[in-house]
Amino acid sequence: MPPISPQEMPSARALPARVGPLEPLKLPVFRMLWSTWLIANICMWMNDVAAAWMMTSLTTSPMWVALVQSASTLPVFLLGLPSGALADILDRRRWLVATQFWLAGAAIVLCAAVVLDLMTAPLLLALTFANGIGLAMRWPVFSAIVPELVPRTQLPAALGLNGIAMNASRIIGPLLAGTLIASAGTVWVFGLNAVMCVASGFVVLHWRREHTPSPLGREKLVSAIRVGVQFVRQSRRMRAVLTRVAISFLHSTALLALLPLLARNLHGGGAGTFTLLLAAMGAGAIVAVLFLPRLRQAMARDQLVLRGTMLQSAAAAVMAVAPNAWVAVPAMLLSGMAWITVANSLSVSAQLALPDWVRARGMSMYQMGIMGASAFGAALWGQVAEITSLYVSLGVAAASGVVCMWTAVRYVTDGAGEEDDTRPATQGWAQGPPDSPPDEQGRVIITVEYLIDPSRAAAFRLVMHETRRARLSQGAIAWELLHDIAEPHRYVEQITDETWTEHLRRFHRATAADMALRERRLAFHKGESLPVITRYIVHR
Repeated sequence: MPPISPQEMPSARALPARVGPLEPLKLPVFRMLWSTWLIANICMWMNDVAAAWMMTSLTTSPMWVALVQSASTLPVFLLGLPSGALADILDRRRWLVATQFWLAGAAIVLCAAVVLDLMTAPLLLALTFANGIGLAMRWPVFSAIVPELVPRTQLPAALGLNGIAMNASRIIGPLLAGTLIASAGTVWVFGLNAVMCVASGFVVLHWRREHTPSPLGREKLVSAIRVGVQFVRQSRRMRAVLTRVAISFLHSTALLALLPLLARNLHGGGAGTFTLLLAAMGAGAIVAVLFLPRLRQAMARDQLVLRGTMLQSAAAAVMAVAPNAWVAVPAMLLSGMAWITVANSLSVSAQLALPDWVRARGMSMYQMGIMGASAFGAALWGQVAEITSLYVSLGVAAASGVVCMWTAVRYVTDGAGEEDDTRPATQGWAQGPPDSPPDEQGRVIITVEYLIDPSRAAAFRLVMHETRRARLSQGAIAWELLHDIAEPHRYVEQITDETWTEHLRRFHRATAADMALRERRLAFHKGESLPVITRYIVHR
């Protein structure tokens, strides 16, 4: 497919008007992997529901019950970045298969512990944590795979379908788990979970994805993590998205973490009520996904995020005072609608901000924000409930969620409407590095000399400030702009790369936005030829 010019590329708000919410399912590979994702999430919810309900039979402490949510999500916060780096440098298909078999193994151990009557509250948390490790390995790679399966114009719809899978599983998983717990026992939930994980792994094995290794060889894990972190630090959009997602899940997790106890306290509440409330939340999310294209067309992303947060907080406040399921079920339905609206809007922003070479690392940090905030939030609101009551905890979470999100939207700009073109550059650099590497090994320092009209120096420095972010986001370890005192029209840009190979990688990572920024820099240069580039090796 020929490259699309930035002028021809639709804006993020225009995309949904052209693509139906189910359009990506017409693509066979996406349909197959989406089905696998649905099954994987059913397994996740079956495991979480069974573990949460088992914990209520092992202890009555709100803190211990809330910690089940923390144990499930904390591994994604702790291990998400290494997992994302591995997903960017290894064969993504094999990595996805490995995660499925890890989850199957965790479910088998859970089965054995229950059958042998060895289960205790600390052991359940430990095994839930092991299951969370599998989630930490799986989510970044799947997030990175989706954009390569669908055209860019279908990306919001594809992410919406992922939300449907997540929330259909929120219905199917708890229903299966609840039915099995009531009729056969918790051990059968973990057993079915293991079988489904193994089956999903074999389905992914049938996917014939061709892995193209980098001509520069595989990145080192530590270096890949460093570059991923640098990219996110230099991206205003990613920083804003991470701020919003952390605020959202820090507060919205209060409802999920305390839901088992809320369900017990409702009139006639029990395992069936808990399952019903989760199913209502999932149903609300599925309904909302079908209307998201219209919502994205009518409102900017920040408006969707803020209004979704307000609706989520209102639903939590209703749950705090709900006397029975007749009141609680509609509240959970609205909560699901609000949750998917906020999550999808932020996920689309993150995906559009990430070029493919760093996508898994960027999405792993996005998911770390979700899981870290969820884990901390579950412990926080569980502790607040321990000190005060369930209802006070939910009320405080609802109120502070709205205030914090309004503050973030108001003061942490995400650059909406100014999205960079993150597709790979379609043209090369005029003065790229030489083909043959130098004999010496060490850091590489590159200087670029510009001749600038002093009357335009202030505007040039602004462009070079953007250039600094671009160079560092590509992997440079240092950047400086030097001004010649003796010759005021002469500026020297100095860039430091870790090694010669890392220097070459920066050219392979260039995007269309980087090339556009290069043209803006060169527009200030008044020399008869291009700026002079010199490369040095630092001797150790």
